[in-house]
Amino acid sequence: MKKLFQSSTILMAAACALAPAVANASDNPIRGNIRVVIGSKSTGGDTYQASAIIAEALAKKIDTNVKVDAVGFSAGYQALARVPTGNTLMIFHDQAYLGNLYGQKGYEDPFKEWIIGPSFATNPGNGYLVPKNSPYKNMDEILNAAGNGKTIRVAIQPGGVSEIGFTAMKNAVRLAYPGQEDNVVALNTGSQSDKNQALFDGLADVINGSVQANEQYTRLPADDQKAMNFVWLTAKASTIGGANPKGMGETSREQLMQFASGLGVNVPMDAESSFTFDKEFFFLYNKRMSPEVIKFLDNALAEVFADGKVQETLKKSFFIPNFRTSAEAQKHFKAKRDSYAKIIDNLHK
Repeated sequence: MKKLFQSSTILMAAACALAPAVANASDNPIRGNIRVVIGSKSTGGDTYQASAIIAEALAKKIDTNVKVDAVGFSAGYQALARVPTGNTLMIFHDQAYLGNLYGQKGYEDPFKEWIIGPSFATNPGNGYLVPKNSPYKNMDEILNAAGNGKTIRVAIQPGGVSEIGFTAMKNAVRLAYPGQEDNVVALNTGSQSDKNQALFDGLADVINGSVQANEQYTRLPADDQKAMNFVWLTAKASTIGGANPKGMGETSREQLMQFASGLGVNVPMDAESSFTFDKEFFFLYNKRMSPEVIKFLDNALAEVFADGKVQETLKKSFFIPNFRTSAEAQKHFKAKRDSYAKIIDNLHK
């Protein structure tokens, strides 16, 4: 195994100084292969892409076969509940706690039901898109259309990152056009492929998507049924500014910045501020998983990030490396959950 601390990774080493190195694969308390279930059924979405990158790096580090399985949150939770040994892990994102805040069926409080494991990436490219031939070219036109009586159908997956952006849209219409917010209508679908299909079929005016999953469609000619354009990225401009300058595909970071909350796009949360949301990915563990396994995985992932290679792979796919140990992640996401609980409550008033 590679040593934990290398001269070229002083800053990461300092962040991980409390985690001793993984000596070798024989120290692995997880016997056998590891299945990583994810909270998405799409193999073309950002969840699968981020999970595949970190799973491959982890597999090399601990010399174990690690397979990513796109089963969706419900089947993922069931699989995770059955296996406390560490042979089944789960990767999800903020939807784990947002679904619970929204009261969606099947979303138990993840801080009680599971162990929050390490975080590893932020997606600055979570956003919303319209068909390339849409009459609406930007968020102002979309919000104003709703305010003036047009029905705006937004394809989302209920209870998660896509819904909180949808809620923010409704709130923005409510602020500018009181009483017209119900013209922003949710088209409840599933994972990314389902949302894309809703746009292809002409069922949605706006869909939730991501730079990783949807940039390819923005390069298609306008007469293509699958052609689409970004209109909003929910991440803070400062978050997007930390991403790979090359952007994704044929779209540069500079081009994507025009869709950033509070910069090129304004979706008001109140009279003083714009709504923003940074989407983050993290592990979930079975509640009965042993401290020994948790420590081993923390240390292994710390080594992965100390090596420095996974950061470059994540950046190439427009993710921002974002490693926290299990304890650090639990503290961070509890605070984030509490913050957005207040926002959701305010947006629903």
